[in-house]
Amino acid sequence: MGIVTLLLIIINSTVTYKGLRNHSFFESYSFEIDRIFINKEYTRMITSGFLHVSWIHLIVNMLSLYFFSDALEIQMGLIKFLLIYFGSLLGGNIFSLIVHKNHGSYSAVGASGAVSGIIFAAIALFPGFGIRFFGIPFSVPAWLYGIAFVLFAIYGIRSPKDNIGHEAHLGGALTGLIIAIIMEPSSLVYNYLTILIILVPSVIFIYFILTKPAFLSIDNYFHKEQRNFYSIEHRYNAEKADVQRKVDMILEKIHRKGLESLSKKEKEILEEYSRRGR
Repeated sequence: MGIVTLLLIIINSTVTYKGLRNHSFFESYSFEIDRIFINKEYTRMITSGFLHVSWIHLIVNMLSLYFFSDALEIQMGLIKFLLIYFGSLLGGNIFSLIVHKNHGSYSAVGASGAVSGIIFAAIALFPGFGIRFFGIPFSVPAWLYGIAFVLFAIYGIRSPKDNIGHEAHLGGALTGLIIAIIMEPSSLVYNYLTILIILVPSVIFIYFILTKPAFLSIDNYFHKEQRNFYSIEHRYNAEKADVQRKVDMILEKIHRKGLESLSKKEKEILEEYSRRGR
């Protein structure tokens, strides 16, 4: 493991540990649309990439970083490797801002955008690279993984019923791929076909997002059946929305019937909500 990768894993683990133990800390540095657009808290674009909603979420991201980083860190050097990592983190979050600009309550955390960028930079520079998944006795060609990833991300963004942050994954992946190509333009000579197959549908899709926002929304039978599935990465966002709905209902009850009408449980919910907001 390279020294930069080790440091990134240590920082991610330390920040996540503090965020999981201190809700105020977590809220202060997570990715939140209104806080970024209205309050101009742009540092959240970076700090949110070091927070995770659970230890499983952290472990999955850090294992992915570990598996793909060695060859890339050696090939690119420390500075270029960090440029890919943080550039992909920003790219993923910028794309999330574009997709969710009208969803003020949207929030997210995680290093997935940065890690996706590292993975796709490796795909661009090492076309013969194989990806071995847990429990599978053979490796999947990196180019095939990249194509499947892009198609799944595009489909997921247009059908956002699974609460997975496909937009951050796709934005980070494309940013990492493009930065790697700029740094190593010779990759276009020996790996142009894979790069084009990944870039062309992604660029077309992003064009539609920018020019025809209504293009994003579709629905289908499969996703109607999957409404109750929650990914690790955005379970936090769903839980936060659920708490807000409960608080709104309690406040409406106070408005109609008075404070004394609240049950013990409702008072506890309000007290916890007030404590977290301080």
